[in-house]
Amino acid sequence: MDHAAVLAAYDRQLRHDTQGEGGDTRVERTGGVVRVTGSAHDWNGVLWTGIDASTADAVIAEQVRHFAAAGREFEWKLHSYDQPADLGARLLAAGFEADPVETVMVAEAAALPAGPELPDGIRLLPVTDATGARLMAEAHLAAFGEDDAALSEHLARRVLAQLAEAPDEIVAVVAMAGDRPVCGARMEFRPGTDFAGLWGGGTDPQWRGKGIYRAMVAHRARIAVERGYRYLQVDASDDSRPILDRLGFATLCTTTPYVYRP
Repeated sequence: MDHAAVLAAYDRQLRHDTQGEGGDTRVERTGGVVRVTGSAHDWNGVLWTGIDASTADAVIAEQVRHFAAAGREFEWKLHSYDQPADLGARLLAAGFEADPVETVMVAEAAALPAGPELPDGIRLLPVTDATGARLMAEAHLAAFGEDDAALSEHLARRVLAQLAEAPDEIVAVVAMAGDRPVCGARMEFRPGTDFAGLWGGGTDPQWRGKGIYRAMVAHRARIAVERGYRYLQVDASDDSRPILDRLGFATLCTTTPYVYRP
């Protein structure tokens, strides 16, 4: 993989030229940023910037005003190559909070291994309706605990909205142990780009280490290839990064979500 070429494609296709997620979202390219504004269940935030030290503080203040007027919490998705170099410190000074750093990883979908078979007792259930979205939320709770209850509820609402507004742009699946959801994952497509994004995959602690996460990646990779997408992209946590390394994903950069909560 040509790292520089793939990074340039990622930056252009998924950040600068993004078309948003459909539904109520609105993409604006203004004042040196690309930002996405949507409803409360949509992702709201700054996705790309073309600013420098002389303009950064004013641009930050303008984004705070914009999203405050819309009544939205929002995220500034800062990448390790963004400028100016002290942008993260400027965001913190403006009242943002930094979430954990994630590693942006990419692989050619067709080159990924088929992956392990699911362990005995596990089956994959496609998510197509409110019942499936609820199972995804329950799987998230099983993986991350009650401290993430609000995020689990937000996930269910977001997935259900995506299924209703743009069903061709999302594939979601839950791994079931009998009637119990133990892992939920989704893949989001960006028409007109080379990339499909992998999200989720957190697994119930009782079922970790059995190949479910790897099987979920392989399942979605096959679908991506069938739909003509070249690359799979993941914002990887520290837990999933070693698994993705072994599967053949390459690191492009890191990204830190800076969140502004009014």
